[in-house]
Amino acid sequence: MNLVQHYFPNLTELQVKQFEQLESLYKDWNLKINVVSRKDIDELYLRHVLHSLAIAKLITFKPHAKIMDVGTGGGFPGIPLAILFPECNFHLVDSIAKKIKVVDEVVEGLGLTNVKTSHCRVEEINDTYDFIVSRAVAAMPTFVHWTKGKIAKKQNHELKNGIIYLKGGDLTEELQDYKTATIYNITDYFDEDFYETKKIVHLPIKWKG
Repeated sequence: MNLVQHYFPNLTELQVKQFEQLESLYKDWNLKINVVSRKDIDELYLRHVLHSLAIAKLITFKPHAKIMDVGTGGGFPGIPLAILFPECNFHLVDSIAKKIKVVDEVVEGLGLTNVKTSHCRVEEINDTYDFIVSRAVAAMPTFVHWTKGKIAKKQNHELKNGIIYLKGGDLTEELQDYKTATIYNITDYFDEDFYETKKIVHLPIKWKG
């Protein structure tokens, strides 16, 4: 938790409390439904919470922004971002029922009112969003195909509407067809060795009506 406060020193009392609660909530639920590996649970704030919040170093979501987290798994990056941006609306989607069950329980445990969840494939969602976030659930061409038609037309942020993707390793080949993609090194924001190969990819997507 100290890691989060180190990089985000202006949290409210409620946000601090909610971030602190994450550990016990995930440890408790992980015993019943394994959604986070044992090693990752022991380093939850480094490997999951702060990693998710790297997106907040790239962009400050404005009030009422709509963000969809595709393949949310145990709720990352959606839940940490929902804590940080309580005035934004988050939609967390996963095709695996047990993962959404854990997400629902964590959301309820935290008292988050700005999160809704769907147990389905993203292709079944009929809505549009300012941004679609995810943590490396598929190669970019696949992900772009899945999320086609789900980016809102109206621009409310300096960063253009589109996909914000947390990914590691060499992305040259994967992004070769996406000339508008911008890659940001997470080491520009966080000092920990864990982030050495971790990146944020922003891919603006034009609205197609």
